[in-house]
Amino acid sequence: MERDSYCTNKDLETIPEDFRLSSYTYELPEDQIAQHPADKRGSSRLFVVDRKTGENHAAMFADLADFLPKNALLVVNNSKVLPARLYGKRPSGGKVEFLMLTPLPLIEPIENGEWKNATVEGLMRMSKRVKVGTVAEFGDDLRVEVTATAEFGRCEATISWRGDLKDHFLNQGHLPLPPYIKREDTTADKDRYQTVYADDSQLGSVAAPTAGLHFTEEMREQLSQSGIEWAEVTLYVGYGTFSPVRCDDIREHSMHKEYIELSEETAQKIIQAKKEGRPVIAVGTTSSRVLEGAFKEAGKIAPFKGSTNIFIYPGYTFNVVDHMITNFHLPESSLLMMISAFATKQRVLEGYADAIAQGFRVFSYGDSMLIL
Repeated sequence: MERDSYCTNKDLETIPEDFRLSSYTYELPEDQIAQHPADKRGSSRLFVVDRKTGENHAAMFADLADFLPKNALLVVNNSKVLPARLYGKRPSGGKVEFLMLTPLPLIEPIENGEWKNATVEGLMRMSKRVKVGTVAEFGDDLRVEVTATAEFGRCEATISWRGDLKDHFLNQGHLPLPPYIKREDTTADKDRYQTVYADDSQLGSVAAPTAGLHFTEEMREQLSQSGIEWAEVTLYVGYGTFSPVRCDDIREHSMHKEYIELSEETAQKIIQAKKEGRPVIAVGTTSSRVLEGAFKEAGKIAPFKGSTNIFIYPGYTFNVVDHMITNFHLPESSLLMMISAFATKQRVLEGYADAIAQGFRVFSYGDSMLIL
């Protein structure tokens, strides 16, 4: 795999195992990479890892309440996935694809007559090499011009449009399914690649907070009746969530930034839960990143709005999250490193091997894991 330009060449034997990229791999049959969601939302399986007892349990996600500690506080990411992938053409007629990475709510338009312009980050693909000045058109009222290029297909661009930018994406955009899902997005994905609690006002992620895809409205009601409290945060999931770490020594990795919001209401719920000795359970690595990233910025549990580039790997001490619900993650990914910091790398990889041997499906549309 190609390395990032900032990575240094090191003798692998000199890198401690927890920091060695090659130690974050595991055997995975390709047919266990979920290409479609479970037949019915909420019908996925649940793999429970108990850090205290060292035991694993195979269950159904619908039985989640049976495993959660009493009076726990669940914290979820309420961001909504934008159909951020556009297919258009260059003025010469050549086909082009553009994936906008800047969250829609963070775009700051500049008025230019009936047109509006804004600077955004994105990924552009076409038959020729993308250069500064490359122009792509997506109908008569939307165009993108590349103003700077970076590694691995990323670029900075000026996006120009007439009308409502959100409507352009909703009307002609495609959901940016992860690269390991080897098919085009379908009508069904418009529902299943969103959580049931996704907030329309938080439309801006380019990937789903997948740990939340398993929840149904009925399950939310069941959890509430059993005394489980609910709180929401926002993280606009960026495409960097699928980017592998490319440095042999993971401590050299330059972590991507993502915009997060921790509201006053949610901060107070967390403070109260901590005061009462009730566990905080993060639904997903994205929620975990909000809670730990906000804590890093403020030095305490407090409201926060802004970007975080927190990189959590073994050696990190969690300050807010007590338990975690998450899906199964890609080898050599920063997400696998995060949960390895939470449960130890050995425990996680042993759990993965056990779950895979039992036929659990993995990645975005796969099954779920609860780490107690």
